[in-house]
Amino acid sequence: MAAPFVVTTPHAFAQTDRRPAMTVAVAELPKVLEPAMELNNVGTRVTYSIFDTVIRRDFKSQSGGGGSKLVPHLAVSWERENPRSLVVKFRPDVKFHNGDEMTAEDVAYTFRDGRLWGDKAEIPGGRPFFGTLEAVEAIDRHTVRFKTVAPDVLMEQRLASWCSWIVNKRHYEKVGLDGFGKNPVGTGPFRFSRMRANEFMEFEAFDGYWMGRPNARRVTFREVPELSTRIAGLVSGEFDLITNVPPDQIQVMSSYKDVEARSVVLANSHLLTFDARSPGTSDKRIRQALALAIDRRKLVDALWLGKAVIPPSHNYPEYGDMFLEGRSLPFNPERARALLREAGYKGEPITYRTMPNYYTGALDAAQIIVEMWKAVGIDARLQVVENFAQMQGPGQQVGNTSNSTRFPDPLGAIWPSWGPASAFQTTKAFAEADAAPFNTAGRALLGETDPVKRKALFSQMLDAYEDACPGTILYQPLETYGVKKKVNWTPYSFFFMDLRADNLSFA
Repeated sequence: MAAPFVVTTPHAFAQTDRRPAMTVAVAELPKVLEPAMELNNVGTRVTYSIFDTVIRRDFKSQSGGGGSKLVPHLAVSWERENPRSLVVKFRPDVKFHNGDEMTAEDVAYTFRDGRLWGDKAEIPGGRPFFGTLEAVEAIDRHTVRFKTVAPDVLMEQRLASWCSWIVNKRHYEKVGLDGFGKNPVGTGPFRFSRMRANEFMEFEAFDGYWMGRPNARRVTFREVPELSTRIAGLVSGEFDLITNVPPDQIQVMSSYKDVEARSVVLANSHLLTFDARSPGTSDKRIRQALALAIDRRKLVDALWLGKAVIPPSHNYPEYGDMFLEGRSLPFNPERARALLREAGYKGEPITYRTMPNYYTGALDAAQIIVEMWKAVGIDARLQVVENFAQMQGPGQQVGNTSNSTRFPDPLGAIWPSWGPASAFQTTKAFAEADAAPFNTAGRALLGETDPVKRKALFSQMLDAYEDACPGTILYQPLETYGVKKKVNWTPYSFFFMDLRADNLSFA
């Protein structure tokens, strides 16, 4: 049975509003709209235009949509009182979708002990971002002090990143966590209107938005799992924008006069995960062999027309001075065979589970990788599943996932994805003994301020990760959107879909 509609009252003048309505076809919709609950590709593309972060990362500050300059947003200024204290002043003219003025009380409530951090955090996924907090204090109506348990050189980056979207205190207290996920109230350019689970989510323009009136009167995200149906709908005019277009369809997009492909290399990597709980993948030498047997260049050339990027492990140029030179993800089938012999591998089956549509190219990649593993003597088998619950169910050995660089530092990427608060460690898929050296270096990095020592600790983290090998990066995918040419919109290096007036207009 379909879920019932959840409805809020649209603007009275919506029927006479001449701004265009926009429909976006996506492969999958988020389950809820509590922004810190959906820290993934399907969630953040929607919530990014419902909520605002404290500080804004200006993706347009660099060509290609991957800029990392920090600029004022809800915060007009911020200043360090000392290494453990940051004072932030907020705009006095910001309204929530329900008409409430945004004040320091809403900010303190958003970052309160018990929501994103603390032993009883409602949303444990917030701990990797804000677990360094000790207290968040409203100083006056529009000023907030953020205090950390130890010096945190990344607090400004955290406040511009995932989990820093401000929620409305009054509404949240009234409806609770579950209710907020079904009927959110933020300060962003679009406000929630209605949704039907697994079908669509609809948002109305919030004309009281402090950055200016949106250029679309309504935006609807529609779940369309089949690529061919998304493309057909774009060509027919049913959709204005579609997501998850594989590279082999880019030329198809250009064959239509009113449609084009727009692509960006993501600050996100596709990975394989190796579950230490399974007898077949409990030995790290087996996991290392699986990683070494993958010819990533062949994958990129075959699946991505050579346009995806193979990073040197969890190590990205946007880290700046923290980037580790000389790293790589080697393809070494001979070493893979040697490790299999050392581990006493005797041809036991190893199963690779994947969903067909969640990650662009995932099934094609899986089919190729299975053959690469067979070439080094692994009895590799492919199992196609419908969802993450099936992938991560009993007997999991190899699965797939993606990791994003939430902000340009190891603590914004590999740490939240694989650290102590991650699902990989809490489920023991990344075994406790294997993870210990990684965790030791990561915890030291959390409180370190010296640049040279920080870089050395990151090197230790990455060494420990690659030795334990709980997973391995494949590549940074090329994310391609099919877009009507009349839609003036720039994709970013995250899955965020920015629908603010400075990034969305119509010819």
